[in-house]
Amino acid sequence: MDRSKMGIKRALISVSDKTNIESFARRLSGLGVEILSTGGTAKALRGEGIPVKDVSSETGFPEILGGRVKTLHPKIHGGILGKRSDTTHLEDMDTHGITPIDLVCINLYPFVQTIAKDGTTLDEACEQIDIGGPAMIRASAKNFRDVVILTDPSDYERVLVNLEGGNPIDLHLRKELAFKAFRMTSAYDRAIASYLEGGEKKEDLFPETLSLSYSLSQSLRYGENPHQKGAFYRSTDPRDVGVGSALKRWGKELSYNNVLDAHSALSLVREFSGPATVIVKHNNPCGVSAQASLLETYKQARDTDPVSSFGGVVALNRTVDLATAEEMAKIFLEVVIAPGFFPDALTLLMKKKDIRLLEAPEAFRERNGSLEGLLELRSVSGGLLVQTPDLAVMPARDKVTFATKRIPTEAEWNDAVFAFTVGKHVRSNAIILVKDQVTVGIGAGQMSRVDSVRLSGMKANRSTRGTVLASDAFFPFRDGIDEAAKLGVSGIIQPGGSIRDKEVFEAADEYGMFMILTGMRHFKH
Repeated sequence: MDRSKMGIKRALISVSDKTNIESFARRLSGLGVEILSTGGTAKALRGEGIPVKDVSSETGFPEILGGRVKTLHPKIHGGILGKRSDTTHLEDMDTHGITPIDLVCINLYPFVQTIAKDGTTLDEACEQIDIGGPAMIRASAKNFRDVVILTDPSDYERVLVNLEGGNPIDLHLRKELAFKAFRMTSAYDRAIASYLEGGEKKEDLFPETLSLSYSLSQSLRYGENPHQKGAFYRSTDPRDVGVGSALKRWGKELSYNNVLDAHSALSLVREFSGPATVIVKHNNPCGVSAQASLLETYKQARDTDPVSSFGGVVALNRTVDLATAEEMAKIFLEVVIAPGFFPDALTLLMKKKDIRLLEAPEAFRERNGSLEGLLELRSVSGGLLVQTPDLAVMPARDKVTFATKRIPTEAEWNDAVFAFTVGKHVRSNAIILVKDQVTVGIGAGQMSRVDSVRLSGMKANRSTRGTVLASDAFFPFRDGIDEAAKLGVSGIIQPGGSIRDKEVFEAADEYGMFMILTGMRHFKH
C-alpha cells in the first residue's frame, strides 16, 4: 500500500493503558508504518514480534532520570510540530535531521487511579504525574492537520478502518481526536491540581477553584419535562461508581428521571449488607425490605405501597434470580438495577419491552473508604453548592441515648436502625414506619413534621400497630408523638436536639414508647 496516499508513514506509540495496543501496532506495521516507542511499550510490542524503533535511537540520547526524560527532545517534538505545508518548517527539519511523525498514540500515567488507592503517599502520587505524555499529546493536537493524535483505545479501530481502506484520515476526524486529546490533558491537570491543593487531607478538600471532569455518556430525549433538553455525563473519577458506571443489559435509553430515581434507589440499597430491595418513585423510596431471601425482600418492598410501586425503579443488592424476576415481571417497572442477573432471569425480564435492566457490579464492591475524597455537587442559580457525602447512618449502640423509661427489645432496636437508615434517603421532612425490617408507611417531603407522621399512617398498606418510627430530624413539639401514638407506634428513633426535647420525651413516656436519640440528623432536600 502506498503510505503517502494515506498520509501515515511513522507513528509514535507510548502507552500506560495497553488495551488493544498490540493488535493496533501490528496492523499499523502491516501497513508499512514505522513505529517508534519507549520503555515498557517498546518491550511489550517486541515481545509480540512487532518491529519497533526505540525513541532513544531516533534522538541519539538515552532515557535518563529513571525514565523521567525520554521524549522531551527536538527530534521528537520537531517531528510532531513541524507543519508540512510550511517550507521554512520543512527546511528546519531537513537541516536538523528531523523526520516527521504522522501519528501519535499516547495515554498517561495512571495518576487518578493511584491517588484513589488507600495509603498513597505524596511522593508516590507525584511519580505518577506524566510530563512527556501531555507535552506530546498537546503538540500533536495543536498540529492536528498533519498529525493524528490517539488517546483512547476505543478510537483505534476508527483510524485503522480508514488506513486499511487506503483512505487518508479526514480533517473532521483529526479535529475530533484533537479535541478529545485536549479534553483529556485538561482533566488530567485538574485532577493533579485538586490533589495537590488538598494536600494529604483529601477529604477536607474545598479548592479555591473547583474544576470538574465528566464525559458525555448520552443525550436524553428530554430533561425532567418534555420542553427541557437533557444529557447524562459520567464521572471520570474511577472512585465514583454507581449509575454512571452501570451497564445497560436491556431496554430503551434511560430518561433524565430514570437516572435520578436509579441513583436514589441504588444509594439506599447499598446501605444493607444482607439481601435487600428498594423501590423508588419520584425520587423517594416507596418500599424497602431486608430479609434472608431476595425474593421476599422484593415482594415486601412492593407490597408496602403497591400503587406507587407500579412504574417504579427497583434496586437490589444481590444478583437477580429467576424467582425474583418472575415476581417483578408481574407489574410494569421502569428500571431494575442490581449487581447482576442470572441468565434465566435476564432472559425472562428481556421479554418485557418497556423495562430497563442495569448491571452495576462495581457499585457493590467494597470501597475501603475511597469515597472520602469525593464531593457532592448541586447547581443553583449563579453557582454550585458543594458538600462531603453523607456516609454515616448513626453512631454505634453504645453511643446513642435512650431518653425514655422503656428500652427497645432487640427486634425493636433492629427495626429502629433499619428505619433510620431508610430515613436518611427520604426527602425531608421524613417519617418512616417499620416492622420486621420492612417499611410499613413512609411520609416524605412535607413542610411540617407532624404532617409527615400523619402521611406515613395514610400511606400504610397494613396495620401500623407495633411499628417503629424513624424521624430524620428532631420533633419540635410533642404533637408528632401524639400522632404517632394514634398509629400504635411502639417506639421512636430520632436525632434529638429540640429546645422542647423534655416535653417530647415525657410524651413518649406517657404512651409507653421507647425513644432513641442518635445525635445525627439526615436532612435530604
